[in-house]
Amino acid sequence: MNAITVNVEEKLFQNRYRVDAGRPHIRIRQPEVCANDCRDKSCTFVCPAQCYRAEGNGQVVLITDGCLECGSCRIICSEHANVDWEYPRGGHGILFKFG
Repeated sequence: MNAITVNVEEKLFQNRYRVDAGRPHIRIRQPEVCANDCRDKSCTFVCPAQCYRAEGNGQVVLITDGCLECGSCRIICSEHANVDWEYPRGGHGILFKFG
C-alpha cells in the first residue's frame, strides 16, 4: 500500500475567508495571562490555521484571518479560560471550497 502525503498549507489555501472588519469572532481576554501565566503557549501549535503566534516577550498574538472555526483554541485554553470565541456573523468567516 502506498502512503499518501497531504500538504496542509495547500489544502488550507483552497478555502476562502471573508473578514468581518472590526468585529473579530475570537479575542484574547487578557494578554498578560498568556505572557505571565501560560507556560507552554499551546494555542500556538494546536491551531491548525496558525492564527496564534508567540512573541519573544511571552505575549501571544492572535490574527483571526484564516481561522477555521474549529474551536481548538478555546478547548486548549480551558485551564486559563482566556479565549472569547463565537461564530462569525452570517456571511463572514471561513468559506470551505468543498462544502
